[in-house]
Amino acid sequence: MKKFRSYCKQLGYSQSMTLLVMLEFFETSGISPKERMDSKIQTLESLVKKRINHVIAVIKEQEKTQTKPTLSMLQALFEGAALKDTPKFVEKKPKKKPPKFVEKKRDVDEL
Repeated sequence: MKKFRSYCKQLGYSQSMTLLVMLEFFETSGISPKERMDSKIQTLESLVKKRINHVIAVIKEQEKTQTKPTLSMLQALFEGAALKDTPKFVEKKPKKKPPKFVEKKRDVDEL
């Protein structure tokens, strides 16, 4: 009885409320206090492992079919964008050529 009272204090419930919570737990989970939990725990563990393996398989499949192709497409786009940074046509600036005809300077005295 001391053990139950200390458990009630630990939960913060009265003794009757603790007993009610315990009964509801056993009813909702389908566990009997007389049965051993080893077999149920092992079956639950195997179910959880199966679900985890299924989730891992789904993630790997998504990686193969969606993530890797998308990554390669993005890399190709970025490589293409890097090539586009260099201009295709470069403006040529005309070189200054000396004039063909040069006007001679006249002295002011000649006029």
